[in-house]
Amino acid sequence: MRAVDIIIKKRDGLVLSREEISSFVQGFVNNTIPDYQVSAWAMAVLLNGMTPQETADLTMAMIESGDQLDLSDVVDIAVDKHSTGGVGDKTTLVVGPVVAACGVPVGKMSGRGLSFTGGTLDKMESIPGFRSDLSEQEFKDQLKSIGLVLAGQTADLAPADGKMYALRDVTGTVPSIPLIASSVMSKKLAAGTTAIVLDVKTGNGAFMQSVSEAEQLAAEMLSIARLAGRKAVALISDMNQPLGTAVGNALEVKEAIETLKGDGPQDFRDHCIEVAGHMLLLAGRTDSIDSARALVVDSLASGTALEKFRQLVKIQGGDVLVIDNPDLLPFAPIMREVPAPISGYVEQVHAREVGLAALELGAGREKKGDPVDPRVGILIHRKVGDAVQQGDLLFTVHAGSEESCDAAVERLLAAHRIVPEPVKRLPLFYQTMEQ
Repeated sequence: MRAVDIIIKKRDGLVLSREEISSFVQGFVNNTIPDYQVSAWAMAVLLNGMTPQETADLTMAMIESGDQLDLSDVVDIAVDKHSTGGVGDKTTLVVGPVVAACGVPVGKMSGRGLSFTGGTLDKMESIPGFRSDLSEQEFKDQLKSIGLVLAGQTADLAPADGKMYALRDVTGTVPSIPLIASSVMSKKLAAGTTAIVLDVKTGNGAFMQSVSEAEQLAAEMLSIARLAGRKAVALISDMNQPLGTAVGNALEVKEAIETLKGDGPQDFRDHCIEVAGHMLLLAGRTDSIDSARALVVDSLASGTALEKFRQLVKIQGGDVLVIDNPDLLPFAPIMREVPAPISGYVEQVHAREVGLAALELGAGREKKGDPVDPRVGILIHRKVGDAVQQGDLLFTVHAGSEESCDAAVERLLAAHRIVPEPVKRLPLFYQTMEQ
């Protein structure tokens, strides 16, 4: 079948067959269909959408474009979570050890940060010696041994997705919900996931700006999971302000360790409890979300989750001394505390602006392959709804130079808005969506 016929069919709003989608994706991967035709097709999808079955077929075609990891010989169920990206979202560093400590294996393949959103691997690699480039056999052996793996995704898993995203990024087709959903789910399902908790962010620091957009994306991903025979649940969570206090790689690892020790910011702790609870529920570890949350709280209080994190760091070559003394993590030469300029109530801590400030400090990357500075970042000390007095600590900048620090302070002051009247606090979650 000709690529141009498939493009025309989607341009005219018609439904593509599984065979047409599979042929198109395979041709793209094999370089028999050129970039310009794939770009045209992606624009047609953006404008006309896809049916749930088309989106599921696209996801399966992407999965079948490369290797697939089968974990059934080492675990009965492979549970994972995926966040659609946010600022200060170090959730994986806590929920992975928590869920594994509760007896449910977690084999997670994660990515690196791009633009203002942080990457899990970048955070973990701020621990000296930590290694994320595991082979498939190492991945499976470790999952069987300690029930927890946190590694990078190989290029051989869903290679069509990587090629497709590179085109979408430069052709204005990134916002297509079917293409986003198939991108996320192809990588998760190719990595052997059988049950997944989807943490779909919404707000000014998220790709989905409104709750309704986030719900639409969640519904697409849940549909893919259902049609692929996988279990899934989606949590619509707020990203109008950073999650927790820390934004920046080593700072976020330190905050995750504090949380695993039973401390940590309340909003981040509560977020982790909810995500981990749903992972345990999906895995059949408990029969109610309340009992699942109780298991999570117990694992944090007893220290079993912290011990599981220690096992993870050790087996992947990291320096476990940082767990007992997080001050051994990389730290920036400049630390500047910035007070509130006026008294009142915090009405806004613009998540995207905070993320962009961290990016400019060097905590993130503009494009794939850029280096990141694990030392730099920001501590946000106030949440929306907090009362502040003039002179109270508002945020702290950790920078590599005075110049970058000055620029970050200016941007962060503009990201905060303080008003005279009390302000309602933001919710952590807006709703839970099931299959």
